Amino acid sequence: MTAEPQPADLRHVDTWLFDLDNTLYPAESGVMAEIERRMTAYVMRVTGLPRDDAYRLQKQYLADYGLTLGGLVEHHGVDPADFHTIFHDMPLEGVARDLELVAAIARLPGRRLIFTNADAFHAERVLKHLGMTELFDGIFDIGSADYVPKPAPATFARINAEHGIDPATTVFFEDSERNLKPAADLGMTTVLVGPYAQASTAAFIDYKIDRLAPFLAQAQLKDAA
Repeated sequence: MTAEPQPADLRHVDTWLFDLDNTLYPAESGVMAEIERRMTAYVMRVTGLPRDDAYRLQKQYLADYGLTLGGLVEHHGVDPADFHTIFHDMPLEGVARDLELVAAIARLPGRRLIFTNADAFHAERVLKHLGMTELFDGIFDIGSADYVPKPAPATFARINAEHGIDPATTVFFEDSERNLKPAADLGMTTVLVGPYAQASTAAFIDYKIDRLAPFLAQAQLKDAA
């Protein structure tokens, strides 16, 4: 018989950092697929490339700059604010409100912050749709990072300075393995979230989970929120 996993010991944590997309809602919701489709269409419009070539360029910029936007700014003079407007009417009907997750986050002691490569408008809209607006004390978005995305160490330094974060008492939840490496280097507790988390072999990941709600609901906390 396989032993039940022990609840995570998070009694040292007083700052809770959460990525947004594919972390606070499941990857299978389809939101990221729609985001990708819109980015490809934007690259087509800016460059005049056919769809397949635009898609390849989008992925190349993502690999080279950490965000498609980085390549668009560098090589095509794109205004970041204009770029982000393409996501402001994203359909969110496929994203279900998870009351179990709402309750689990509400019990967390200390500060809860969103740390996202999206812009503030998108983050606020998604949080409202999820019924989580009141659960978070702040949003550190791509604009807050001066459009330098995670996993840039400078962006982690910026959020730490802006919010007075002590990495030793902070946990960061992310669906992207590479975005957790600088957090681990700083001494944060790291949690990889999503359907592929268990397959990760990265030594800097402290916890690998499929879903946030049961993990948070069962975790040992320093006190009740």
